[in-house]
Amino acid sequence: MVVLLGLAAAVLYGTGDFLGGLAARRAQVLVVLMLAETASVIVALPAAATSPGPARLAGLAWGIGAGLVGGLGLIIFYIGLAAGPMSVVAPLSGLVSTVLPVAVALAEGERPGAVVYAGALLCLVAIVLASSAGDVSAASRPGRPGPGRAIAYGMASGASFGLFFLLIRNAGQSGELWPVAAGRIGELAVVLIAAGVLRRGLLPRGAGGRLLLAAAGAGVIDVVANICYLAATRTGMFGLAVVLASLYPGVTVLLARVVLGERLRWLQRAGLGLAAIGILLVAA
Repeated sequence: MVVLLGLAAAVLYGTGDFLGGLAARRAQVLVVLMLAETASVIVALPAAATSPGPARLAGLAWGIGAGLVGGLGLIIFYIGLAAGPMSVVAPLSGLVSTVLPVAVALAEGERPGAVVYAGALLCLVAIVLASSAGDVSAASRPGRPGPGRAIAYGMASGASFGLFFLLIRNAGQSGELWPVAAGRIGELAVVLIAAGVLRRGLLPRGAGGRLLLAAAGAGVIDVVANICYLAATRTGMFGLAVVLASLYPGVTVLLARVVLGERLRWLQRAGLGLAAIGILLVAA
């Protein structure tokens, strides 16, 4: 069950990132995130209110903490993608996001078999290959930051996502869906604070229906992804759930190929192939 739920989380995270990326092409990052997080809170709160289990203080605290860290990671991630090169930021972020949670899982005594280890390792390699895109040499073009800044963006956002995976797992041990709702509130708070510090307006001026739909859809889908991820951590090994959920960049790449007609580089195709083999080994 952990494999199905972890893969469902990856598909949903990747789909949400794809929709958010489309919206970010037409509006500022903070505007897109505000729309997405507002929609996610509107969906998450009623879902939590009608779900079994009371809203426990411990779960809410873990959830808000996860949301604050995750919201900061999203801002850094989107800024990094805009600054480029994407081929450095995206795969590094996806890889780093697995390091802390997997380390914690091993420290807690999780010891999967050799076949599962091999499958998880292939999935980690697949994350890097499948999410690699664009031209790394773009970093040397005029007006573009050097690779050092791209590495910093990737590592910082990946560390934030890794903490989010860990904290929301802890939040899931208290209550049902209330930790997810608390996390969305935390992420919205980070966006509002960032807008206040940077003195940016968050009202989407002249935003079309497609922009609103894409941004709101990204937020709603991300809520469902969080629910699947939490369920995965409850039904199986935490480290395995993290590795599978972290395959989301490959989903974004596939959607860009199908919907936007973007061409897949051979590295990306190899990454998707390795991901398939890794999933089969993990599920064996």
